[in-house]
Amino acid sequence: MRQLARRLLGTAAADGIKRYGDGWRTADIVHSLLLIAVRFLRGSVRRLFFKSSHVTVFLGRRVSIRHPRCLSVGTNFIAEDDCEIGCLSKRGIVLGNKVTIGKFAVIRPTNYYGGDLGEGLSVGDDSNIGPFAYIGCSGFVQIGSHVLMSPRVSIYSENHNFGSTDIPMKAQGVTRDNVVIEDDCWIASNSIILSGVTIGKGSIISAGSVVTKDVPPFSIVAGVPARIIRKRMSDADQPSDRSR
Repeated sequence: MRQLARRLLGTAAADGIKRYGDGWRTADIVHSLLLIAVRFLRGSVRRLFFKSSHVTVFLGRRVSIRHPRCLSVGTNFIAEDDCEIGCLSKRGIVLGNKVTIGKFAVIRPTNYYGGDLGEGLSVGDDSNIGPFAYIGCSGFVQIGSHVLMSPRVSIYSENHNFGSTDIPMKAQGVTRDNVVIEDDCWIASNSIILSGVTIGKGSIISAGSVVTKDVPPFSIVAGVPARIIRKRMSDADQPSDRSR
């Protein structure tokens, strides 16, 4: 099998066979490696326009990357089919190693039809943004390393002002605030995270939750609004701020 893949796709692709486990037929592996090769070739061209990138960039079909000069990516960056990555922002879009952006996900820091520039987004190593996610990063959104994000998660870093009843809310502007998701969190499907929220290290946001306030480290929250339903470890066992 490795000799066949080496002839078809070269040494690097053949070595990639090691990632496939039991149950994969030879034809399935070859087909998968061919898809990876096509995405690699597509990424090899587009990455030349990024602010910075590693050689291993994999782009699916119809990926929209706007203002790529504001995008920095690490090794093994994957953007799946039909995702939209808006990069025009004050701090840019900075993605670490082994970051994946799922199908139809949208990253949008700035309204292209006018208004102030948004702040941008940073994502640590080995994290993913799930399919159909919406990341509104007009306020700065910081996602740590090893973060799991399920499909249809929404993150909003601004709120519409509504203090006056004499002026349409649409005309009252917005208030921006940062969102922080620390390392090793799991954000389950259909969760909504609102501006000004920090989700502590090792926390789990249950499916369908609306997070309106900070989540302590190693907590499991659920509900609308989200409330703590469990702790993954006792307060005494939690690491100090210095060791996090």
